[in-house]
Order: sequence, then C-alpha cells, then structure tokens
Amino acid sequence: MLDLKQIRENPERVKSALGKRGKYDLTPLLELDQQQRQLETVRSQLQARSNEIGKQVGQTIKAGATPNGPEVTALKDEGNQVKAELQTLEPQEREIKAQIEAILLGLPNLPSDTTPIGKDETENVEVRRWGDEYLPTTAAKPHWEIGETLGILDFKRAAEKIAQSRFVVLKGAGAALERALISFMLDRHTKAGYDEIIPPYLINSAALTASGQLPKFAEESFQCRNDDLWLTPTAEVPLTNLHRDDILAADQLPIHYCAYTPCFRREAGSYGKDTRGLIRLHQFNKVEMYKFVHPDTSFDELEALVGDAENILQQLKLPYRVLALCTGDLGFSSCKTYDLEVWMPSSETYREISSCSNCLDFQARRANIRFKSTGQKGTQYVHTLNGSGLAIGRTMAAILENYQEANGSVRVPEVLQPYLNREYL
Repeated sequence: MLDLKQIRENPERVKSALGKRGKYDLTPLLELDQQQRQLETVRSQLQARSNEIGKQVGQTIKAGATPNGPEVTALKDEGNQVKAELQTLEPQEREIKAQIEAILLGLPNLPSDTTPIGKDETENVEVRRWGDEYLPTTAAKPHWEIGETLGILDFKRAAEKIAQSRFVVLKGAGAALERALISFMLDRHTKAGYDEIIPPYLINSAALTASGQLPKFAEESFQCRNDDLWLTPTAEVPLTNLHRDDILAADQLPIHYCAYTPCFRREAGSYGKDTRGLIRLHQFNKVEMYKFVHPDTSFDELEALVGDAENILQQLKLPYRVLALCTGDLGFSSCKTYDLEVWMPSSETYREISSCSNCLDFQARRANIRFKSTGQKGTQYVHTLNGSGLAIGRTMAAILENYQEANGSVRVPEVLQPYLNREYL
C-alpha cells in the first residue's frame, strides 16, 4: 500500500511514477483525503468544545449555581448538541476512510528509479546470460512428450479421471524427481542462511490482502466457499503474514525464510496459453524465498536474492538469462523485479522460472510490519522481498528437455543423483 502522506505531499511525483505503470487518477483519492481532514478538524473542534463544556459545568456548579438551574441547563443542552453532532460525524468519517482504503488497496507500488520504462514484456531488459556451454546441440522433443513416453507424466488421467485440464499426475521417477528437486532447493537455501518454514496451505482473506493478492487478483485464486479461506497462490502470502502486526527489533533484521508449498492459481488470464505441459498448471509446487530487511539494505538484498535463485540453476547446469522487468510488466506489489528465464530447447526460447522482487514497504504497510531501533522513539516499516527458488514443475520441464539423450532417456543432473540414486530416468 502506498503512503497516503506521500501522495498528499507529493501528488505530482506519485502521479508521474504511477504513469509509468498505466493510467491512474489520483483526483478522487485527494478529494476524499481533503474531506476527511476537514471532518477531522471539525471533530477535533467539537471534541474540544465538549471537553470545555464539561469543565464549565463543574466550575459553574462549584461557583454556586444549582445543578438544575438555567445556567447549568444551558451548558448541558449545548453539550448534548455537540455530542449529537459528533455522532453524525463518526459514520461519515468511517465511510470516507473506507473509500480511501479501497482506492489505496487498488494502487500498485511505485517503480524504482532503476526499473526500465516500457509498455509490456517486449521491453524488458536482458541483464546477463549464463550457461551457453550447456546449450543442447541436437533437436529436442517437448518435455510433455518425453515425460509421457517415459511414463512419468500423465496429463490424460489427471484431466479425465481426477480433476480437469491443466493438472498432471506424476508417476514413478517423475514423482521422485519432483521430490528430489524440492529437497535439493531447500537444502541449498537453508545452507545459504534461510530458515525453512512449512506454512498452512489454506489462508484467510486478511493474509491475501496484506500481501497484495486481494482485492486485485481474486479471480486468479481458488476460494473455499464455506469458509474465509483460500488455496495459497504462492508461499509469499503466508510468509508475509508470519509477522503481520509485529514490531520487530532492528537487530532481528534481516530475516530470511524459505518454504515449499503447493500453489494454486486459476490462470484466468492465460486462456489458450501453454495448454500442454508443465509450464502453466492450476496446481504446481514451488520453493519460495522471502526476506524482511532494513530499508537501507533492501536493494543489496534483492541482488543477493537473485544470486541465490541463480545458484540453483547453475548447480543444475541449466542455461538461463536474467531480465530486469520494465514498468509495464512489473508485478502489482513490486518496485523492482528480475526474472530468471531458463532455456527450453524444444521451443528454442527462454521461459520464466523465477521472479525476484523488492516490494519496499508496500506489503509491510498493508500487513503493518514495523521495526524499532534501540533508543529510537518511533517505528519504521520493514522492506519485504520475495523470489521463486525455483518453480518445481518448470525446473522439471527444463531438465527433461535439456538433459534428454538420443536414445529417449533423460540424464539426471549430477547434483540430483544422490537424491534419486540413479543416473537416468
């Protein structure tokens, strides 16, 4: 959530920054803010007058006036009138505050000064590539064909007998490979200093709102109709809310978490895209990295976060590239994002496998997560960062395509062989 005070004091700067992301009209928000501040002024004046009348009643009686006399009665009548006016103001203030909050909840984060300006994903900026020496030199089959031939992926039974399209059954070595990837990633991240978390997979509306998924992305999420619970779209949500409404000590920062969760998304805006394979499923597994950090270090922490995600791909020897997302492709809560895209030989293109973002204090304001330094009078909002480390299904797809052999088998990446106790699928 953006800082209303910042918008009030620097409306043109905020308008300019939001304009890099799309069309956002701040006029209704500024008008409501002015109305609320006027109501607050009136309420403060009335409250002060009410307090003054109370004192005057006591002083008048103490000076000798009778409690039911005309002088005291007049003061009491005025006091009752002031209280009645205060009671009419309170619901007006609540309504205006609710309207202000609704607008603020719908505004995205401001892009950083180093985020490239662009209209959509075609204007993202490539930062670097890695692993050209590992690029396959022979023609590659798509991963779903490889998986179905090996008998480790079953999309048909998942769709026809168990769920619907965009689900998969992992069988035998496919299930083992998925489990191995999860364990491998968690092992790497915990060794890098992340504390492992297993959060609930069902989350409430307040948690989704705090992390930025609600109200904007309600149609992308699966809701349990009889409860205020949703299937988690990403571990970013429960990890954000681990410290909702907390005031942390400055010496607790930074806090680094990692978590494996299944993730559930409707993919409502992806009709006709990636209808085959593991790239865009309604249910997929992911290992998430998450950081609560001091504002002074958040951009350095972002670079380190990207490095931790890259390390997984490097250990797996999967070719990839790093992109700086432009303003038109930036996620709702992010001020700066790097995407990691892995090479997919069958389509001869790079596909997203991780997204690492710095959200500054945007999520912390929504979740009310603050910190206090020793001797400091007030508190500050923490900065939050999140990154996929990595999306498991997409990693499996990349392995199947990049490690396929001429005889139809798939070589297991060396770092995964101790987890699988085999060299080939």
